[in-house]
Amino acid sequence: MLIVDADPHRSPSRVSPMEPSPSSSLDFTDFLTRMRHPASADLFRFTNRFIVSFSLCRTNAENGSSKIQEFLAKIETIIREHPLWVHASDAEIENALEGLEKYVMLKLFNRVFAASPEDAEADLRISKKILLLQHFVKPDHLDLPGNFQIEASWLNAAKELKKINAFRSPYEKLQCIMACCHAISNMLLEVSKSANSSPVGADVFLPILIYATIKANPPQLHSNLKFIQLFRRQSKLVSEIEFYLTSMISTELFIINIDARSLSMEETEFQKSMESAKLAIDGPSSEPIAEVETYKDIISTMHCDKEIILDEGKYPFMETEAEDLTLSEVQDLLCSYKQLVKRKN
Repeated sequence: MLIVDADPHRSPSRVSPMEPSPSSSLDFTDFLTRMRHPASADLFRFTNRFIVSFSLCRTNAENGSSKIQEFLAKIETIIREHPLWVHASDAEIENALEGLEKYVMLKLFNRVFAASPEDAEADLRISKKILLLQHFVKPDHLDLPGNFQIEASWLNAAKELKKINAFRSPYEKLQCIMACCHAISNMLLEVSKSANSSPVGADVFLPILIYATIKANPPQLHSNLKFIQLFRRQSKLVSEIEFYLTSMISTELFIINIDARSLSMEETEFQKSMESAKLAIDGPSSEPIAEVETYKDIISTMHCDKEIILDEGKYPFMETEAEDLTLSEVQDLLCSYKQLVKRKN
């Protein structure tokens, strides 16, 4: 029996399918053009000083989130009073704020995304569990009515969700979740309309989202959801967006804690199905269903691939102040530090 913590009477509204892309309601090119304008030199310096300062600080994702949220709130006030935007429309201001969030998070992505061993382990654990579930979980296990079992719609939703790792900004990752949920919502509304019945609520929406997520097995699901929660501007996580993000987080928790009772199965049947799935995945004659990143693979994405020549007795940044470092010098400094640690160990 499926048990979820959601409002069963809440019915998602009809929406148009959304294709997540860098230009989806965000003209990043326009933002960068304005930032290159001589009049925005002070804003550009202020932003890059924050990026450099953040990069040099030793902080975890949670502490980093409060710093970034504070910076984004402060710079929103600056932008609204800035000569380049003082006569801008609300849409232009919002585009600037979206562009700024994306710019900052692209620069800091490797610093805050899946930045702890715990996050990497959680990603690997849930991905492996979904691989097992893919072998035997059917719509009936989630108590889905037959008239809502439309495979094409579920596969379309899964396809949208799988795109989430292709992007590096919270906004764009969130767009992938929204596109997935919109595909499901539109399918539910079409079925209700054709049956001349009232729109369904979360008691049907959430099981389909769970099934679509199992079908998709999106890479680094835990880290992607955590990244959105921590680094998307909090003022934007409201209304429909909040509902869909909360539904996705509930989906993750459901999959993590899934058991026989969750799937309306007998305990012996559930255990047998899990063991059969393990055998199918690990067996020598079986074809791999999907590639799963190992913990080592995930952690290696955070390592520097640039070779810095360190001469004994020479310390190129000893006389440099933090605010004087360029972004490339920050990267060089981080690479030098990592190589030095490797040598010592």
